[in-house]
Amino acid sequence: MLRTFVGLHLRELGGWIRVAALLKLLATAEVSNSSARSAVSRLKGKGLFLPEEREAVAGYRLDPAAVTDLERGDRRIFSYRGQKDDEPWCLVSYSLPEVDRSKRVQLRRALTGLGFGAVTDGLWIAPGHLRAEVEDALENLDVRERATIFITQTPLTAEPFARAAAKWWDLDTLAARHTEFLHRYEHAGSAPHAESSAPDLAGAERTGSAPQPRPEPSEAFVLWLRCVDDWKTIPYVDPGLPPSALPADWPGQRSVRLFAELRATYAEPARAHVRTVAAGA
Repeated sequence: MLRTFVGLHLRELGGWIRVAALLKLLATAEVSNSSARSAVSRLKGKGLFLPEEREAVAGYRLDPAAVTDLERGDRRIFSYRGQKDDEPWCLVSYSLPEVDRSKRVQLRRALTGLGFGAVTDGLWIAPGHLRAEVEDALENLDVRERATIFITQTPLTAEPFARAAAKWWDLDTLAARHTEFLHRYEHAGSAPHAESSAPDLAGAERTGSAPQPRPEPSEAFVLWLRCVDDWKTIPYVDPGLPPSALPADWPGQRSVRLFAELRATYAEPARAHVRTVAAGA
């Protein structure tokens, strides 16, 4: 949760926050001071946080080296993209000998983390829009010269494509992740938000009913923090498969829409609350 907080808010604060303000904000989310300090210690060890005093005030600043990774995470978490049936696929073929077994394990882990499905041991597939991310992963592991990337149309499988896709990806587990998110946050997604406030207000004028009040900033902060913390891994295991690769009752589209609604409702009040606490108000 602390890493989620850093990704959501610390850059907007100029990359630095008072220790007291950080502990106060996390306490609002029911994170004890001892747990928060332990989490801070772990993130310092991973190079995300650096202790820094400003005007004799203890605080933490974001390590500039971590910004690139956070920005990459932003694109995946907040710009979830679903593939259309007529869009291309990205296939990665590689061959690593037994002497490079550890690299092979790392590559498989990286491909899985990007949302690729395993066709065979050395052939993986994902929507074409993930090409740049897999290029980066291959370069970072220093195995780019051992891999070939193919950008192609839908593969011709002997069985229906959706049945083949169910073997390449664990769709049951992915569906369960989406369903769990829906069950946890659907009640919060019904609140009015900026992007849909005009239709809601128009309806209120016609019926004479008053619109629901906006959430309190502290409540919005807690819900948005927990929401992103629960959501942030889903776009990495679900690459946004097209309808032709998914069951008819796939819950992913609903959870993607719900996350967008929650963002429109809670993100700005949450940011306002963080700014107020960080300023010492």
